[in-house]
Amino acid sequence: MKKIVFLCLSVAFSATIHAQMTTSEIDDLVGRTLKTFEVPGIAVGVVKDGKIIHAKGYGERSILTHQPVDANTLFGIASNSKAFTSAALAILVDEGKLKWDDKVTQYLPEFKMYNDYVTQEFTIRDLLTHRSGLGLGAGDLMIWPDGNNFTTQDIINNLQYLKPVSAFRTKYDYDNLLYIVAGEVIQRISGQTWGEFIETRIMKPLEMNQSAGSFVRLKDTSNVIMPHVPTDGKLKAIKRYKNTVFDAAAGIYSSVNDLSKWVIMQLQKGKYGADNKQLFSEKQHSEMWTAQTIMPNKPVAPYFSHFKSYGLGWQLTEVKGNFQVSHTGGLDGIVTQVLMLPELNLGIIVLTNQQNGAAFNAISNTIKDSYIGIKSEDYLALYSQQRKEKEDNADKISDEVWAAVAQNSKNKIKVDLPKYTGTFKDNWLGEIVLSERKGKLYFRSVRSPQLSGEVFFYKENTFAVKWYNRSFLADAFLTFSADNTNIKMKAISPLTDFSYDFHDLDFSKVTIQNSN
Repeated sequence: MKKIVFLCLSVAFSATIHAQMTTSEIDDLVGRTLKTFEVPGIAVGVVKDGKIIHAKGYGERSILTHQPVDANTLFGIASNSKAFTSAALAILVDEGKLKWDDKVTQYLPEFKMYNDYVTQEFTIRDLLTHRSGLGLGAGDLMIWPDGNNFTTQDIINNLQYLKPVSAFRTKYDYDNLLYIVAGEVIQRISGQTWGEFIETRIMKPLEMNQSAGSFVRLKDTSNVIMPHVPTDGKLKAIKRYKNTVFDAAAGIYSSVNDLSKWVIMQLQKGKYGADNKQLFSEKQHSEMWTAQTIMPNKPVAPYFSHFKSYGLGWQLTEVKGNFQVSHTGGLDGIVTQVLMLPELNLGIIVLTNQQNGAAFNAISNTIKDSYIGIKSEDYLALYSQQRKEKEDNADKISDEVWAAVAQNSKNKIKVDLPKYTGTFKDNWLGEIVLSERKGKLYFRSVRSPQLSGEVFFYKENTFAVKWYNRSFLADAFLTFSADNTNIKMKAISPLTDFSYDFHDLDFSKVTIQNSN
């Protein structure tokens, strides 16, 4: 009886080994994903046992040009750049130029957080692990949307004004700004900009020849996607994000062919090339893939993961007994994913030119399931339904707000607009101007000009601002204090991207604005 059971298990295991998706099955999956989630273009890469076994583009780079996506098409990989920043620091650690637990102030004397104790204790490791005490995306309005004039030094200086929402090193809250600080540490130590260091010390050895640290550093832009955002019910190609201040957190442009080389090196614990050169040591590789910060985790089907944590530039979890290392990335109109199962020597890369993360999850999870030997959910149907429910709920909330605004206009409710005009200042975002023109109220950020729009009365002391750039999907409330000298803001839709951290702003009036 025991022998029969063993044979059955052996057959089952053998079937699992040979169950991985074929090229035609991946082609079919991606084709259906393009349609289901209205994504113009997707590129998929799969590496196994040190070799690229699938690298292919699907759909088109832009709905305006209709040029095809291929395996060399360049996408902004967004926050998948963070792992390159941790790798760059690992190289410097190997060279003895810093230690993970060195204090940040040792390299950036001007670095200052809200709390003096946190400032003095903050380490290089803390820059990479999302446990600073700051809230989700705190201060991201200094880098988002594009077109603002904040410098790296401005961001470092303004960290001191961001109030923590939890105790230092006690809670996971994703951030971007501290990776920008990490990029500055790399520059101070190496004498190279972050982009130069990444390209010469990582991309060049790995022969990632088409990639660059940012779009503006690309040598050849003839095969690059355009980002796309659903706007007012229609998919729209938008201007790409180009702010180089953000590079150490989200700047890299790469392709599935080039990223496959990066993933193979990661799966080989820092080794690359025919002669097994070492980009960084196995010790530092292990450090980057070691849990640093506990992340919230609720075991759900089909993986029932037992833990979730953040390492140094990577998310770490377990799926059906397999260790998983991954990260995602998102910019306006672009979302991406890199996923590895080291024990299976498997890597999956999915790059898209639309900002719906359900698309890359459906693809990567289906491919992953075929290797770990479980029957896949119908992820396209599942994620499509989940997305619809969330969007319907968000639309209901937003529609009710704008219906109330429209009713106020229809009822000709009188609002003393001059009382609300003036220049208001927040410690880190700087000044905004509320001005009246021909009986209408307008919002303008001085340092971030894209944050401009018309302001409408909603109710009581609360107004709603509708941004001129409709692809933001981030209209917001403005709530005035009783004496109209202070303003707090909050996103209207629950689906507003966390980088629009209006809730972290606290404006005080500095001047009265005369109406025209």
